[in-house]
Amino acid sequence: MGKEQVVRSTCRICYNNCGVLIYIKDGIPIKVEGDPKNPMSKGRLCPKGLASLEYLNHPDRLKHPLKRVGERGKGEWQRVSWDEAIEAVAEGLNRSKEKYGVLSVIFLRGASKGLSDDYMARFANLFGSPNISSPAPFCFVPGVNASKLTYGYYAYPDYEYPPKCIVIWGADPEATNINEYEEIVNALEKGTKLIVIDPIKNELAKRADSWIRLRPGTDSAFALGMIRVMIEENLYDKDFVKTWTVGFDALKEHVQIYSLDKIEEITWVPRERIIEAARLYSKERPGCIIWGNGIETNLNSLQTCRAIAILRSISGNLGVPGGEVKWSEPGGLIKGSPEFVCQNNIPPEVRDQRLSKKDGLMPIVFYALHQSIIRTILDNEPYPIRAAYLQAGNFLTSYTNAKMAYEALLKLDFLAVADMFITPTAMLADIVLPVATYLEFDCVEQPWHYPIASIQQKVTQVGEAWSDGKILNEIARKLELRPYVWDDMHQCLDWVLKPAGITFEEFRKIGFMVGTKQYRHYEKNGFDTPSKKVELYSKRLEEWGFDPLPVYHELPETPYSEPEIAKEYPLLLVSRKADVYRHSGGRQIPSLRRERPEPTLSIHPEPASQLGIKEGDWVYIETRRGKIRQKARLDESLDPRVVDVDYAWWFPEKITSQLYGWEQSNINILTDNSPPFNREMGSPNMRGILCKIYKD
Repeated sequence: MGKEQVVRSTCRICYNNCGVLIYIKDGIPIKVEGDPKNPMSKGRLCPKGLASLEYLNHPDRLKHPLKRVGERGKGEWQRVSWDEAIEAVAEGLNRSKEKYGVLSVIFLRGASKGLSDDYMARFANLFGSPNISSPAPFCFVPGVNASKLTYGYYAYPDYEYPPKCIVIWGADPEATNINEYEEIVNALEKGTKLIVIDPIKNELAKRADSWIRLRPGTDSAFALGMIRVMIEENLYDKDFVKTWTVGFDALKEHVQIYSLDKIEEITWVPRERIIEAARLYSKERPGCIIWGNGIETNLNSLQTCRAIAILRSISGNLGVPGGEVKWSEPGGLIKGSPEFVCQNNIPPEVRDQRLSKKDGLMPIVFYALHQSIIRTILDNEPYPIRAAYLQAGNFLTSYTNAKMAYEALLKLDFLAVADMFITPTAMLADIVLPVATYLEFDCVEQPWHYPIASIQQKVTQVGEAWSDGKILNEIARKLELRPYVWDDMHQCLDWVLKPAGITFEEFRKIGFMVGTKQYRHYEKNGFDTPSKKVELYSKRLEEWGFDPLPVYHELPETPYSEPEIAKEYPLLLVSRKADVYRHSGGRQIPSLRRERPEPTLSIHPEPASQLGIKEGDWVYIETRRGKIRQKARLDESLDPRVVDVDYAWWFPEKITSQLYGWEQSNINILTDNSPPFNREMGSPNMRGILCKIYKD
């Protein structure tokens, strides 16, 4: 028997990048557990990370490249070599480029995969197409852009101090970020006050000093109400506002149009609770706000984040211990470095023809919107889209108006998909490329929500799976996109680590690098904004043609915007992510599926009784786009007018000819990809829309 070895690495099943220890015996990984020395995760690991070996060794994992030999969607494949697969992808992309022009090729990116995302952006820029998609408009980036527009940096909460008040807004850390959840729980045990703003009563809401159960999609109105209370009751930090902000008088005048009575009507939150939340947050300083995906998935996304950024600012919590702190980049490494992704490789006249240009978004937004991609493929306007390369995305479950997305993918002349498993979307591909798990390649990983760079180390190999970076590098080599091709992927990792002054081999022994807190950084050089101050009133937004102060817009398909359809569709739909799945991924993993075996709809007992629905009944959820089927669960904590619909479902166990039941329980059968969208970033409306429920 061989000696047991332990290798330090980083889990990359989700975006959290938790530290792991991989136990290896006779060259085979036998156990994965949390790394207690990792300064971010501190030994913690969620169910997904604990299932790492199930992902690695799953019998249905893609182990070899596949070429479609039958009709699209029928699941008829031929195993091919990597050389054949790379040649087929290169030919498919080049064929469209030569026949229709480089703009006809689109690069589709799914959920964040760290450095792999930069590899894809690099490849697209080398290839010459500015048409690359991203979840950015509705996942994390609205908060990043709002932060930078307001005070110039993305703030991290300073849990160690700890804060005297924490606000959790549209987030569920217990399900999506176990590390943050534990930090919050530790702070609560030290006496920190907690406010949770969410339509759904999650685990932290059960422990909150104040749980605000607002109407889905009305977060920006509630934030404006808090701002108004803070100003009217002189609860803001007067010294900080006077010295370090611009636009306060305009803000003060602006919020007068949002009376608390009006905000109560919009949000369904009594005015007394609005005042209570504003007072608690203002008086218990220092404090911090943790925001999540729940506030970014509608037409108010950027302006909601702007309003929350303003709350952080006028409360005096920016840069202080226990507040919203700026950190240095770990080792000087820059995520998404323009030099690394070859940002300037595309001529300005070509980049100006990118799909996002016609959508009139902020000039700092470059990614093509999902809804624009689908309509462009179907309508051939403003030009044809004929070929696509898709990385880490199951778009039949993640794009709004999924039926239209299906029609569009079928219309493509060529589709290549890189993934770990055959998904409903991969079923429509011409070439499917097997992607390695994090256990099968070396990398440097940096999460977006914590300033750390950590080591990821190859410990095994299953079949012929490659990393996304290697796949794209070899396609670039085939297309002769030199001199930008890496001779070896370790050469690339050395380049990434160059600002830190180390090689990847040296990094193996170091393990991780962490940034440092920069308390009151602005006192030295001001804020990183044009005015060098916090810009409550954003002149940049004004110059670009957008609202310089946060404005609330009623969503489409609500009881207020379309009261007539509310008669037929009386309930409001909301959704959240489960702790065992990453978006649509993981439903074929036995331990995870046992925890959440079926798609579940949560509904208040009152409307359920009126509809004759009992616990465990299968029910239909319907909007104007279609209907899906999920299993009912009664939940007294929900507002009777709101239902919680399970997210991103498909069924890996179903026969392939039905595309794994992608239509049966998929929430995006119900959502719309028609305007209005968020004006600044194009965020679609994915929550807070009208629906109806009835028994199967």
